[in-house]
Amino acid sequence: MTGNRQELADLHSHLVPAVDDGARTVDGSLDGLGRMMAVGITRVATTPHALGSLTRDPVGFAKWIDEVDDQWAILERAAAASFPGLELQRGHEVMLDVPDPDLSDSRLHLGDTRYVLIEWPRLQIPPGTVPVLTRLVEAGVSPLIAHPERYAGLDRGLALVEEWRRVGARLQCNYGSLLGRYGPAPRTVVLRMLERGLVDCLSTDFHGRKHLKLFVREARDLFEEAEADEAWSILSGANPRRILDDEAPLAVPPVDMATSLWGRVRDLFRGA
Repeated sequence: MTGNRQELADLHSHLVPAVDDGARTVDGSLDGLGRMMAVGITRVATTPHALGSLTRDPVGFAKWIDEVDDQWAILERAAAASFPGLELQRGHEVMLDVPDPDLSDSRLHLGDTRYVLIEWPRLQIPPGTVPVLTRLVEAGVSPLIAHPERYAGLDRGLALVEEWRRVGARLQCNYGSLLGRYGPAPRTVVLRMLERGLVDCLSTDFHGRKHLKLFVREARDLFEEAEADEAWSILSGANPRRILDDEAPLAVPPVDMATSLWGRVRDLFRGA
């Protein structure tokens, strides 16, 4: 499969040490980066959690982001010494717990681009998401919605997802969702999104703990079984790289994984 030789990129992880619920130490961060490189990821934008409400508090925001800056500098130096072939960048996963965050600080953006990784609070979809996204786009921000497949309340026809894309948002799904990491409902949603070409990129959402998996190899196997090499290449490599280069993502061809997933279930019951 061509994707096996491709250099991948990842836009969602929590590897800045001791700033959120991700990696606790620099050694943990380096372990996570090493695991990413082992599966072919050579460009990483790691994304500590940030609260949109905090961006409206200049004093509190300055104090918090200075602390993140300090830990980021430590990680950046350690990663450069340990992984000279890795391109490490920074962003944040900004929770929109308010409808009007101030996203003007470039450190909140993915690699200083116009893209900002955002999430809805508590894995719930609040009312008024389309106007919120519209205002962000009008302000020059390109929202990249983190793990849309995991939010409760999505309509089965994905009409809201279509609206998000219509107003200019992009969608990042998690590799683990394809393997049932978050349960059957997110897996069903991400498969439907792939069937309709709604996903712009895949990422690990890796939290830098040894017991957690990246799910990259397992996801790649699913794409290979579905004979979807082109889609894999775009979702795991081309589009995340284009986003970090401040370019528009490429269109992703629809992927039908139902046949390959049914084959896995059938083989399981046959004892294969």
